[in-house]
Amino acid sequence: MTGKQNAPEIRFEGFADPWEQRKFSDVAVIRRGLTYSPTNIVDGADGVRVLRSANINEDHFVLNDDDVFVDEGAVNIDLVHDGDILITAANGSPRLVGKRARISDLPGKTVHGGFMLVASSPYSDFLCASMGSSWYRRFLATGVAGGNGAIGNLDSKALGETTIAVPNDAEIDKLGNFFTRLDSLITLHQRKYDKLCTVKKSMLDKMFPKPGETEPEIRFEGFTDPWEQRKLNECLTVSSEKNSNGAFKRNDVLSVSKDFGVINQIAFQGRSFAGADLSNYGVLNHGEIVYTKSPLKDNPFGIIKSNKSRSGIVSTLYAIYRPLDGTLANFIDCYFSQDARVNNYLHPLISKGAKNDMKVSAENALKGTISIPSVAEQKMICELLAQLDSLITLHQRKLELLRNIKKSLLDRMFV
Repeated sequence: MTGKQNAPEIRFEGFADPWEQRKFSDVAVIRRGLTYSPTNIVDGADGVRVLRSANINEDHFVLNDDDVFVDEGAVNIDLVHDGDILITAANGSPRLVGKRARISDLPGKTVHGGFMLVASSPYSDFLCASMGSSWYRRFLATGVAGGNGAIGNLDSKALGETTIAVPNDAEIDKLGNFFTRLDSLITLHQRKYDKLCTVKKSMLDKMFPKPGETEPEIRFEGFTDPWEQRKLNECLTVSSEKNSNGAFKRNDVLSVSKDFGVINQIAFQGRSFAGADLSNYGVLNHGEIVYTKSPLKDNPFGIIKSNKSRSGIVSTLYAIYRPLDGTLANFIDCYFSQDARVNNYLHPLISKGAKNDMKVSAENALKGTISIPSVAEQKMICELLAQLDSLITLHQRKLELLRNIKKSLLDRMFV
């Protein structure tokens, strides 16, 4: 390897020496995790925490409410410490094998589980960042066994023998500190994003009446009237408008996403799945409601969304509705944004066919009952939740930008 190849593309000012080739085991001690039995598990307050794959989230170390604790007498390996690098060594999903995070802010005695490895190093900040670069991806491509239903396993001996490029101590510290600060910034925005998502989830629960009640727990000032109980067919009417004149083309075909609502199929999925004949497709105008009769993981009876984007067409698998006077389309969208609420509404109305398809007509899907306030209160609720969605999207984009910056720098600042 030439000197130029043995130095990264981007370096801090003042560093010009080539990086040295060293074995991973020369800069870190790799330790296997604890094997324990179900009888060793105890209440969290009385035991030693056992770290598992779930404690690594997007290359960041996290503690979880469902972490396992074992009796201290069952622990026959060294405890882990802040600064150690936690690595997933085995997992039923081979793509998760090798994910890693630097352990931090441990609240008590902790070990790592049998499917995990720990790498202890005086250069842990540098080393953990380095494991996000190309050399580690190349190692994982050859150093992980498994697939075709087998559990993926990382060869710890092969990891120890892997050659990595290492600079002098001063550059190690500079790089480690830089990526630690970048990770802290990512964590900060992740926490803000998570907090906003939690706030929205709480608002979706508390700003709508619970079953059997006529008023929500939280209301805007000035609203005191009880919410009305109405059949959904008193709020919406079926739209039978078809694309019979061919006004809408393939690039106007829409799909419905749980997270993103009504989206353009080509823009979102990269291609159109529509057939050649679009004349029987339903026209979904801006401000109308669409019910997709396709089961999702958390919504086995489908989802209900409003079209907040431009008009287009949807396949015959969707039912389309127009809001009647006294009903805002976006309120219906907000009302059915909570999984439990939409599932409880649709469940009594739906029967499933042999192919798990929804056996319900567009008309019958409107026969359930919802709680609805005045238009003025509907508008206030929609505006608040829209503001929350905007903030969530803003922090999500910041997170994506920071992660992309980090990914680019990892490949350009390491050999």
